[in-house]
Order: sequence, then structure tokens, then C-alpha cells
Amino acid sequence: MKSYRILIAAVLLLFAGLFAVFNVQYAGGDDNRLYIVEAERLCHALEQGEEPDLSECRYITGMVSDDGSGSIYAYNGRCIFRYAAGRVYRFDYAAEKSGSSGRIALNLALGAGALVTLTVLVYIYRQIIKPFNEMSEVPYQLSRGNLAMPLKESRSRYFGRYIWGTDMLRESIEEQHRRELELHRDKQTLLLSISHDIKTPLSAIKLYASALSRGLYKDEAKLQEIYKGIAAKAGEIENYTVQLMDSAGGDFLALEVRPGEMYVSELIGGIKEHYTDRLEREHTELEIGDFSDCLISCDPARAEEVMQNLMENALKYGDGKRISITAEDEEDCRLITVTNTGCTLPDEETPHIFDSFWRGSNSGGKPGSGLGLYICRQLMSRMNGDIFARCDGGKMSVTVVMRRIG
Repeated sequence: MKSYRILIAAVLLLFAGLFAVFNVQYAGGDDNRLYIVEAERLCHALEQGEEPDLSECRYITGMVSDDGSGSIYAYNGRCIFRYAAGRVYRFDYAAEKSGSSGRIALNLALGAGALVTLTVLVYIYRQIIKPFNEMSEVPYQLSRGNLAMPLKESRSRYFGRYIWGTDMLRESIEEQHRRELELHRDKQTLLLSISHDIKTPLSAIKLYASALSRGLYKDEAKLQEIYKGIAAKAGEIENYTVQLMDSAGGDFLALEVRPGEMYVSELIGGIKEHYTDRLEREHTELEIGDFSDCLISCDPARAEEVMQNLMENALKYGDGKRISITAEDEEDCRLITVTNTGCTLPDEETPHIFDSFWRGSNSGGKPGSGLGLYICRQLMSRMNGDIFARCDGGKMSVTVVMRRIG
């Protein structure tokens, strides 16, 4: 902001300097010097013995010859001296400024230029720099977890969509944070409840074990009753353990899908546009097969998220040589497949790649949480689609199945 104000001040100073330089230059330029032409014409008439006619002169206002006294040299007005017909003549003139009209035009041009430049700079400041400066604080506040401050609405044609998208991101992060807090609270409540419930059968088992170790029961029927009691209490603990496992493996992401539709060309075209530059930098060939366009039922944003997850996996776990995208029809569905070369995943591990928090043996040294394909499966299920994978001949192919419309 401060540097931009300095720039505006510098531009204004530049135009002020131009005004000063050109006006001084024009002020120094005295006249159009046409009076010299008239004086020469009068001298020529004198040489020819003719009587000079000053009425035809526009600039020469008087003519005086030297009478020998030297008084003609004492004149302080505008004049020039010429020698003609054996005598010295003084020609008095009233010259017009030759640059008066040009000077006005130049001043108008400089003024217009200064006004236009200042208008452009002010427009850039108000429409681009000031809104951007107001938005620059938002990412910092988001990084600090301040999610309550919404972005101010702006009619800027340059940042309107960016402001809208950033505010949507803020709301999404805020909603996700709220869900995480609720999930954490529910998990804590569940753990406390199950921990409390486990204590009762666990205490009974400990009492039974203590009695058996001390040989308090000799009767076979009583011993059988104790054994059955231990088994029953162990079964209760096992049920609580199953509840814990179901809670840990459940739908903890609470993914939302909004019904919609989009063309396959939009989906694949968006992926191509997003990844072309990156793949070129990494020297990875992107091959997109021929396909017929059609309308598919999906949440456009979620469909793009699924395809981006597949592309990221192809880049992460492939050999970086080639990635291909193909599309084909099967009954009332459109199948879109992302294939990468360099698959090193064992066949027996392929069925597990869509499990939550599961990572294959080929993931060593590569960052990740084991949730990417799990999220893809959950999203495809919510969009009434499907997803499956196969590894064959050193190539990994992941196919998403989407319902065609019409």
C-alpha cells in the first residue's frame, strides 16, 4: 500500500516536471521570426529605390534610418538593425509567440495524460490492490484457526469469485471443525461408556480367577457354573470390543454429496487442464482415449475430487512414465478408468486398497494416510456409483462407475 502511494506520487511528480520543462522551453522560444522576412522585404525595396510601405507589414511597426547621431541605438523596444541603400535602418516590430497555440495544445495533452494516468492508478488501487490487501489477512486468520470472521462482500469483477470461494472454504473448514469436535465428543462418550461397562464383567472374571486359584470350590457342579460365568463375562467384553472396532471403522468422515449432473467431457477436461502442466514438468505422458460425450449423474465437485484422488495415486505409486484415462459404456453406466504404469502392489493386497487407514506394501517412504481410496469408495457409493481396481501386467487400473442420464 505504501509503495503504491509512492508510485502515484512519483507519477504526479513526473508529469509536473514535464509541465515545467515544456513551458520553460516555450517561454524561451520568443517569436515566429516572420518580422525578419518583412524587414528583408523592406530592405529590398530600399535597395530598389522604392518607398517602403509599412501598411502591408503585419509585424514591422516602425522604420527609422540612422541620421548620424546614434539615437536609433538608444531604443529599448523590440527591434532589429539592417544595412540597406548605404544607410543603417532600425526596424521596430511586435512579434507574436509562435508557440502560443502549440503551448496550449501541449499543456492540454499533458493534462489529459496526467488525468488518465491518475484515473487508471486510482482504479487499480480501488479495484485490485485495496480488495486484495483486505483479503490478505484471511489466509493468516484461517491458519490460526479463526473461522468466525466472514469475508466482506465485494463487487470487484477481479476477486468476486475468489472471495466467494475463500468464504466457502472458510465455512467448509468451520463445518469440518464442528464435526470433528462432535466426533471427538461422541468418541470420548463411547469410550467412557464402554470402559465403564467393561469394568463389571472384568471384575467378575477377576473374582472367579481368584477363587479358583485359592481352591475355594471343590464341587464339580459349582466349578462348571464358574467356568460358564467366566465364558459369559468374556463374551460381554468381546461384544464391547466389537462395538469399539465398529466405531473406529465406521463412517467417521461424514461426507456430504449433493445430487447433480455433468458431462463426461467436463469431468475429463477439467482433470486434463489441472494436471497437464504438472505432468509435463515431471515428464509423465498423459494419454486420454477417445470417448463419446454423455451426461452422468453425480455431484460435480465430488466427482472431480474422486478423479483427482485417482490421479494423485497414479502419480504417487506409479513409475511416472505414463498415465491414461479411458471411458467406455456398460449397460446404463459410464466407466472411467485411470491407469498408471509401474504397479508393484501384490495381487493379494488389491482387495484391501479401499479400506480405511490401509496402506499397501508399496507405500514405503511415501506420505499418506490410507484414506484416499476409502474416501473415493464412500463418495461413489453416495452418488449411486461404484469403484473397483485391478493390477495386471505391471499396470494399476482404477475404474469409477457412474450412472448415465438419458
